[in-house]
Amino acid sequence: MDHPHAIWIKDPLAILAEGAERGIVVKNGRIVELVPRGGQPATAAAFFEAGDHVVVPGLINTHHHFYQTLTRALPAALDRELFPWLQALYPVWARLTPKNLELGVTVAMSELLLSGCTTTTDHHYVFPAGLEDAVDIEVAVAKRLGMRALLTRGSMNRSQRDGGLPPDSVVQDEDTILADSERVVAKHHQRGEDAMVQIALAPCSPFSVTTSLMRATADLASKLDVRLHTHLAETEDENKFCEQMHGCRPLDYLEQCGWLNARTWLAHGIFFNSDEIKRLGKAKTAISHCACSNQILASGCCPVCDMEEAGIGIGLGVDGSASNDGSNLMQEVRAAFLLQRARYGVGRVSHKDALRWATKGSAACVGRPELGEIEVGKVADLAMFKLDELRFSGHGDPLAALVLCGAHRADRVMVGGKWAVTDGAIPGLDVPDLIRRHSAAAHAMQVG
Repeated sequence: MDHPHAIWIKDPLAILAEGAERGIVVKNGRIVELVPRGGQPATAAAFFEAGDHVVVPGLINTHHHFYQTLTRALPAALDRELFPWLQALYPVWARLTPKNLELGVTVAMSELLLSGCTTTTDHHYVFPAGLEDAVDIEVAVAKRLGMRALLTRGSMNRSQRDGGLPPDSVVQDEDTILADSERVVAKHHQRGEDAMVQIALAPCSPFSVTTSLMRATADLASKLDVRLHTHLAETEDENKFCEQMHGCRPLDYLEQCGWLNARTWLAHGIFFNSDEIKRLGKAKTAISHCACSNQILASGCCPVCDMEEAGIGIGLGVDGSASNDGSNLMQEVRAAFLLQRARYGVGRVSHKDALRWATKGSAACVGRPELGEIEVGKVADLAMFKLDELRFSGHGDPLAALVLCGAHRADRVMVGGKWAVTDGAIPGLDVPDLIRRHSAAAHAMQVG
């Protein structure tokens, strides 16, 4: 039921907002009113009874590789750290086809949406022959599901023959990459606060692209006014690679390439020293923390609290479904909470911090300050969870229960004032059929 007129999300069980105890009023895709305790809406509105729901801003996923849902828990890649893990997976990813990508993207985005995620990024950097339209395929799925997306045109041009990690079959040359980057921005990038599809540019990592491509991409992003994304400081191996290849640490290299600015957000950010953290804060470069992936690959732990104290925006990312093996952002909130609580202690990390990273913090990563908060004037992207499962029985604080008791499935999700998930399901999506087709595609790709 989409309401062209105002809708009052009435009397929620709990809401992540001040002065909205009786809910919020949504109109024309925006939050137009917070209804305080004892108050009534000033706006005439139909209402949705939210007495069973905990309402939070729609979660925002800031790092992912959708195609990797096709290689979850792959035997050849188990129990490996990042570099050998990549070497095991690249030959399988080289077999990606348009049909398989479309299935992989649909699974990833559906899983995210059902977990309460309203905006997602994706970092697609594998372009074997025949998959030149990868970004266009992703845009079509995002539109079909009604989800907000910042899709990055990823790239790799340093293959094994040039001293990089990826095989020759998945890389492209610099001219092809830059021309297609310009094409997808012109074709798909929307501007303004109601934008549903945006494009960013995202060379994969310092060990899979040339310095020339890094610099040219930064220049192009500036010219086109789009954001920049890459992996950085994920492992000690990367530090060593950068020092051997470029004679400097990854952040110095990034700065030399014209990337250290507010246009950029970086995935991982584990191995920065205190001076580098200060430089990142000064530059207003944001970090996507990927707790599950970092633990599975034993990469290390992002120093989130130190970064926030230095003025760095922190968002959350599920990362690829071949290192996380899932695309559930609500579960990622809990994982980030547990990891950072263990690192910093009770006094510095609360469940509200973890929710903030996934909402307002993530909004900073994607350059969308109009998202990520329940406030008048902000976009009406909302996730609503019921606490009627066994896992929640006996809870006290409903907002804390989402994180501590392990919520993983939203009952209702609203994107731009429209319901994208109702009663725990995506309208019109045949999930058993999707699983059947996706599983068959994954199996065929894995066995070659």
